[in-house]
Amino acid sequence: MASDHADKAVNGLGTANGEGGVQDGVMGQTAGHGSDKRGGNLPRVGGSGLGRPRPKQECRNFQMRIDSNGTWYYQGSPINRKELVCLFASVLKRDPDGGFWLETPVERGRIEVEDAPFVAVEMCWKDCDCGDGRPRQCLTFRTNLDEIVTANAEYPIRVHLCPKTRQPRPYITIRPGLEAKISRAVFYELVALGQTETVDGREMLGVWSEGVFFPIDEAHVLDTAAE
Repeated sequence: MASDHADKAVNGLGTANGEGGVQDGVMGQTAGHGSDKRGGNLPRVGGSGLGRPRPKQECRNFQMRIDSNGTWYYQGSPINRKELVCLFASVLKRDPDGGFWLETPVERGRIEVEDAPFVAVEMCWKDCDCGDGRPRQCLTFRTNLDEIVTANAEYPIRVHLCPKTRQPRPYITIRPGLEAKISRAVFYELVALGQTETVDGREMLGVWSEGVFFPIDEAHVLDTAAE
C-alpha cells in the first residue's frame, strides 16, 4: 500500500544504525539524508551525535504536507507511524512570512500546511490556583500528537470568523508561531463553558482560562443562531 511505502521511507531518517539513531535525539548531528526506493529524500533529524556538524543546507522542499485534519503526508502518501510524525513535528518551525519549515541541525526545508499543523482533540477544565489565592478556571488541551497546553496569555485561543457566514474557525497556540485547530467536538465543549463579558463596549461570549478572557463571538449573534 502507498501508506506503507511512506512509512518505510521515513524509517530511513536516522543513521545507518537504523531507528535507534532517531531515538537517540532529534537534535543529534547527522549528515546526508534518508531515502526511499522512489528516490525521494527525507530530512535526517536523528543521529549518533558523533563528529563535527556540517554546514546547514537550506531551502530544500521535503515533499511533505499536513492536511487540514492534521494528517502528515510524504510524496502524497500518509505517514501512519505516530512516533515518526511526532519526531518531525518536534523540529517544525514557522517563519514570520507564514511559511512552515522542518529545521534540523544540518538542514532546513519547506513543507506544506493546509490549515494548522496540529488539531486539538481533547479539552479538560478545572479550577486551579494561579498564584493569587483565588480558584480560576483553567482550560487544558491535548493535540493529535499528544502535546498538552493550557490556554493563557502566552498560549491564547483565537477564533477566526468568516466575513460572509461568521462560521468560526477556532485555534490555540501550541508553540511560538504554531497553532492547533480546535476540533468541532472540542469547540462545542468550549462554547458550553462560555460566559458573556463586555469587551470594547460589545457583549461578547467567550471563555476564561488562567485569568484571561478569550472572546468567541458577539453574544447576540450566537443567541440568534441558536434560535
